[in-house]
Amino acid sequence: MNEMVITREQREARLEGMGCKRKRVEDIRFTQGRGNYVDDIKLPGMLHGDFVRSPYAHAKITRINTSKAAALPGVIAVITAEELKPLGLHWMPTLAGDVQAVLADGKVCFQNQEVAFVVAENRYIADDAIQLVEVEYEALPVLVDPFHSMDPDAPILRPDLDGKTVGAHGPRKHPNHIFNWAVGDRAATDEAFNGAEVTIKELISYHRTHPSPLETCQCLASFDKVKGELTLYGTFQAPHVIRTVASLLSKIPEHKIHVIAPDIGGGFGNKVGAYAGYICSIVASIVTGLPVKWVEDRMENLSTTSFARDYHMTTEIAATREGRVTGLRVHVLADHGAFDACADPSKWPAGFFNIVTGSYDFPVAHLEVDGVYTNKAPGGVAYRCSFRVTEAAYCIERAMDILAQKLGMDPADLRMKNFIRREQFPYHSALGWEYDSGDYHLAMQKAMDAIDYRGLRAEQKAKQEAFRRGETREIMGLGVSFFTEIVGAGPSKNCDILGVAMFDSAEIRIHPTGSIIARMGTKSQGQGHETTWAQIIATELGIPADDIMIEEGNTDTAPYGLGTYGSRSTPVAGAAIALCARKIRAKAQMIAAHLLEVSEYDLEWDIDGFRVKGVPERSKTMKEIAWAAYNSPPPGLEPGLEAVNYYDPPNMTYPFGAYFCVMDIDVDTGVAKIRRFYALDDCGTRINPMIIEGQVHGGLTEAFAIAMGQEIKYDETGNVMGASFMDFFLPTAVETPKWETDFTVTPSPHHPIGAKGVGESPNVGGVPAFSNAVNDAFGFLGSTHMQMPHHPWRLWQLAKTLGV
Repeated sequence: MNEMVITREQREARLEGMGCKRKRVEDIRFTQGRGNYVDDIKLPGMLHGDFVRSPYAHAKITRINTSKAAALPGVIAVITAEELKPLGLHWMPTLAGDVQAVLADGKVCFQNQEVAFVVAENRYIADDAIQLVEVEYEALPVLVDPFHSMDPDAPILRPDLDGKTVGAHGPRKHPNHIFNWAVGDRAATDEAFNGAEVTIKELISYHRTHPSPLETCQCLASFDKVKGELTLYGTFQAPHVIRTVASLLSKIPEHKIHVIAPDIGGGFGNKVGAYAGYICSIVASIVTGLPVKWVEDRMENLSTTSFARDYHMTTEIAATREGRVTGLRVHVLADHGAFDACADPSKWPAGFFNIVTGSYDFPVAHLEVDGVYTNKAPGGVAYRCSFRVTEAAYCIERAMDILAQKLGMDPADLRMKNFIRREQFPYHSALGWEYDSGDYHLAMQKAMDAIDYRGLRAEQKAKQEAFRRGETREIMGLGVSFFTEIVGAGPSKNCDILGVAMFDSAEIRIHPTGSIIARMGTKSQGQGHETTWAQIIATELGIPADDIMIEEGNTDTAPYGLGTYGSRSTPVAGAAIALCARKIRAKAQMIAAHLLEVSEYDLEWDIDGFRVKGVPERSKTMKEIAWAAYNSPPPGLEPGLEAVNYYDPPNMTYPFGAYFCVMDIDVDTGVAKIRRFYALDDCGTRINPMIIEGQVHGGLTEAFAIAMGQEIKYDETGNVMGASFMDFFLPTAVETPKWETDFTVTPSPHHPIGAKGVGESPNVGGVPAFSNAVNDAFGFLGSTHMQMPHHPWRLWQLAKTLGV
C-alpha cells in the first residue's frame, strides 16, 4: 500500500503557526470556570487585610485611635504610618521618581487615601474592624482644578517636598509643580506661526477615566520566617519589576522573593505599579508569620488605583490657505493627582506624548508639558494605549478636524494632503521619533472606498438641509480618525523603569520527544499569549503549536522581563521569542548536518525541518533532531536543545489605522446612535487574525465608553463622583455598537517577524473617531469643539446652547 504523501500546505497547516486563526487555548479553562486567580488561592492560616480610608480629599490627621478595632475578636493587628516608620516603609518610591505615602503620614491628600491597615482572621471581621478605627481630621482647602494648582494662593499639597526646588525631571516652578518637559524647536515653530496664513487654537481636554479591569487589584503575601523567604501572589502586569521593588523596600534579597502572577482578569495598565495593599500585606505577613491577603473592592479600585488621562492640551496648528500644515504647537497641563505615580519610562515624564504630530508631515513642532499636583488619586497609566499616546492621538485628530472646519475642507482630504508619504519612511518627526514604515494613503483610500465616504458626505448634506427645513430633528456626524501609535517600549537608549532597561526575554526548551516548554518575561491579562507565543515558535521551529506549553508570571522560572503593558508584548517579547527560536534552529541545523553527513551550509529550512539543497528527499524533522540532541549530538557539541534570548529593540514600532464612525444624534434627547463603525488597522505581520479581531473589538468598546460617557469626576470638595458602576459607564452588549474590521499589512523593517502590535490601537484611534463624529454632526450649526465625554445630557445642552 502506498503511503499517504503530506503536502507542504498540510505540513504548514498542521503547525498552526503565524497567520493561522488558531483558537485561544486559554479559553478552555476560562470558559469552564477553571481559571486560577489570586482570590482563588487559599493558604493555611491565611489572614485578610482591609484599609481604613479617608472621607476627606485634603485634611490633617490629628488623632488615630485603634484600640477598639484591635480589641475586636479575630483582629490580629492594626497598622498605621507610625508602625511603618521604624521600618522605613511609611513612604514608597513611585515609578515616576516621586514618593507616595503607603499609609497617610500626618495628612491625607485625596479621598479614600489609605490611613490604616487592619489584619483579621477573615474579611468580615476586617470590615467590621475598620469601622472601629477612630480618626480625627482637620479639613484643609481642597484643590481639584489643575488650572489653579500653581496660583500664588493655592494650598500646598505636599509639605513633604518643602524646600525641594528640583524634582526628578528638573526645576519646579511652584510647590504644586512636578515637572516641565519640552521638546522640539521653539524658535522655528514660533517663526512658522508668525508667517502662517491660517492658524487654529483650541483647548482640547482628555478627561480623567479609569481602566476598571474586571478583576480588581489584589495580592497574597506569605513570609517564611525559617527560610527568610517571601512569596507574593498578585495581579501584576510586570512581576519582575514588583519583585525588584519589593526587594528595594523590604531589604529582603531578591533571590529570596518569589513573585507569582496567576491568571489575571484584565489589566489595561491598572496593574503595572505598586500599591499600598502590596506593601501592607508584606509587612503584615512578616510581622504575623502568616499569609495575608488583600483584595480591593470596586469602589476602592475606581477611586484610588491608577487613573488614566486628565490631560488638558492647548493645541495650535499653522497652515497655508490650501491646507498644508506648516507648524504644530502644544502645551499640556497634566493633572497627576496627589503623588506623581505615572507608569512611564523614567526619561519620559509625559510618556510618548511627543507622537502628537501623528501621521502628518509637520516641518516644525514644539511641545511643552507641565505636570501638577491636585487632591485627586495618583496614577496616570497607559489605559489600553502606549504611554500617553491616546491623549496625543486625540489631540492631533481633533485639531485636524478643527483646522478642516476653519478652512472649509473635507477632514479626510485635509489628512490625505498632509500624510507622511510612503517613500519618506523611515521618517524622522519634528518631535524626535523615527517612524519605521507605513503606507497611510493606501490605508485611508481603502477605508474611504469600503464605506463609500463620498456617498455618506452627500447623505449628510441632504440631512442638514432637511434639518434646516424642520423636516427632521436628527443630525448626522461622520467621524474621521487616522492615527499612528508608538509602541514597543523599549530601546534601552530611550526607556528604563527604575534604572532597568525595558528589554524583554524568552527561554525555550525542546524536550527529547519534540515537545516544547517556553517561558517569557511578559504576563498576559487576556491578550492570548499562550496561543500566539506558541504560534511564533511553531513557525520558527516547525513543531505544532499544540505541542508547545507557554509559561509566564513566575519569577522563579521565567527570565527577567519588564512585563505586559503599552502594547509592548509582541514588539519586544515577540521578537525575543523569534530570536530565541532561531538560536535553537541554528544548533538544530548543526545536528541535522551531522545526521545527514553533509555540511550545515548544504541544508535549507523547510517548514518543519531541514533538507539537503537539491535533494529534498534527504531531510530531518525537528522532532528527529530533538531526539538526536539528547542521545547523539555531534562531537564537541553539548547535548540538549534550548536557548535564552534578551531582546533590546533598536527602535519602537509604529502601528497605524484609519477609523470612521457614522453617528445619528437626536437633538431633542441628546441620544446618539452609532449607525456604523469601520476600523482598518495595520499592525505589521499578523500572528493570529482572530485574536487581532478580538483585540480590536475590545479596544473599540473601551474607546466607545471613554468618548461617550466614562469619567471619574470630582466635586469642588474632592468627592469622587464616579466611584461605582452606578455612575461609571461600563458598556454592555446592549449599548456596544457592531464593529467592522479591516487591515493592511506594512511589516516593521527592524522587527524579526515584522510585527508591530495591535492590542491598544483601537482605543487610540477609536476615541477621536467617536468625538469627531459628534463634533462633525454639530459643526454645520456653528459649533467648533465640544469636550468629552459625549453623554446625552451634554449633547442636549449643546443643542440647546446652539438654539436648536
